[in-house]
Amino acid sequence: MGRTSDAREKIVSAGRTLIEARGYSALGVAEICRTAGVPKGSFYYFFESKEALALAVVDEHWAVQKEDWTRVLGSEAEPLRRLRRLFEETEAGQRAGRESCGAVSGCMFGNLTLELSNQTEAIRARLQEIFEAQVDMVDAVVTEARARDDVAVTDTREAARSVVAQLEGQVMFAKLYNDTGRMAPLWQNCLALLGAAPVAH
Repeated sequence: MGRTSDAREKIVSAGRTLIEARGYSALGVAEICRTAGVPKGSFYYFFESKEALALAVVDEHWAVQKEDWTRVLGSEAEPLRRLRRLFEETEAGQRAGRESCGAVSGCMFGNLTLELSNQTEAIRARLQEIFEAQVDMVDAVVTEARARDDVAVTDTREAARSVVAQLEGQVMFAKLYNDTGRMAPLWQNCLALLGAAPVAH
C-alpha cells in the first residue's frame, strides 16, 4: 500500500511541477511518467486520464492554499490587517518562486483558467468552485470590516469578488512582466475598491 501511494504521489508531484512550468496542454502522459520515474501503467492505475491528474493537482494545490488563507483570514487581527497580510504573503510566495526558478510562476488556478476554461468542463467547473470559495473567504472579512465601518461598500459579496479579481490580475501581471514589483499597488487599489481610507494598515 505504501509503495502504491508513493507512486501516486510521484505522479501528482511530477504533474504539478510540469503544469506549473509549462501549462497543461503541451504535456503528455509519457513525459509525466518519465519525470515521475514510474512506468506508464502506474499512471493509468491511479488516473483514467491526464484531465483526472490535473484535477488531483488542482485539488492538492487548493488544499494547501486554503489552509494558508484560513490561517491568515481567520486570525484575530483586525479585518483589513488580515486582508493586507494575505496580499503580503501572496507577493512573498511569488517572489520566492522567482528567486528559486528565475521566473514568476503566477497562480496555478489563474494560469489554468486562461489556458483551459473553454477546453475541459471538469477543470473549468473545479476552478470556478475554488474561486467562489476564495470570494466566500474574503467576503467574510469584508463583512466584518463593514460592520466596523472600516469600509464603505454596501455589496460585500461583489466587493470581495473585485478584491479576488484584483489579486489574481496583479499576480498575472507579475508573471507577464516577470516582476513581483507589479504587485506593489495591490493594497492601495484594494482599499480604493472597498472605500476604505488610504492610510489604513
